[in-house]
Amino acid sequence: MACDIAASAGRGEQRLQEIRRVLRSALLEAIAVAGLDSQDFAYVDTGDGCQLVAPAGLPKPRLLVPVLLGLSRRIRTHNRKAGPDTRLRVRAAVHAGEIRLDPLGTVSGVPFEALARLLESAPLRQATLAAPNGAPVAAILSPHFHEETVGHGYSGLDADAFTPADVRVKEYAARAWLWYPGSPVGPRVDPPPEAGADEHSVGPGPRAVEQLIQAGGRGTVFAVGRGNQYVHNDRS
Repeated sequence: MACDIAASAGRGEQRLQEIRRVLRSALLEAIAVAGLDSQDFAYVDTGDGCQLVAPAGLPKPRLLVPVLLGLSRRIRTHNRKAGPDTRLRVRAAVHAGEIRLDPLGTVSGVPFEALARLLESAPLRQATLAAPNGAPVAAILSPHFHEETVGHGYSGLDADAFTPADVRVKEYAARAWLWYPGSPVGPRVDPPPEAGADEHSVGPGPRAVEQLIQAGGRGTVFAVGRGNQYVHNDRS
């Protein structure tokens, strides 16, 4: 999993370090509450985010519903109490594939190329902009990850909670899937901020689904298990 904090630049060193600590803490807490052991994951700090590589045997749906939603809840709680310079909004991309982890903890592998393209994609940036006030996480799923998790009867992963989005970044082209808590089509897991709490909001108001797909990321990535990636040079 790789997380990227949106608009992290220009906050100053002290605030950047604080929001990095908040992200790490929120993510590890979400893992623990989901009944998982953080020691089974490889955590790599990327400066303004992280990569979290899950163990190959972990079922993919458990990363989306318990972990991603848990991360969202914890960042939302932080944002309600934080000042404008220490609030977070995180972009997330999710993919599965075979990666390498060396004894020093360095991770590598072709799947990270697809993850990087998903993080850079306009649809993910657009979803972040379109998210309702207080929705702190916007996610995009690769075709492979979506195919193996959504529509199989797992709780919280109904097919109509995801919006298709065509991603085309450099050599990568795929039909990916957008999803974020509180989106017009996504799971609604948290109550809206209380009236008069606008000072804690971290983004513009909700937009229509059509605007979400057409409107402008880097963000969070899950790299799990084994699978295929969808990379080709179709430029038509």
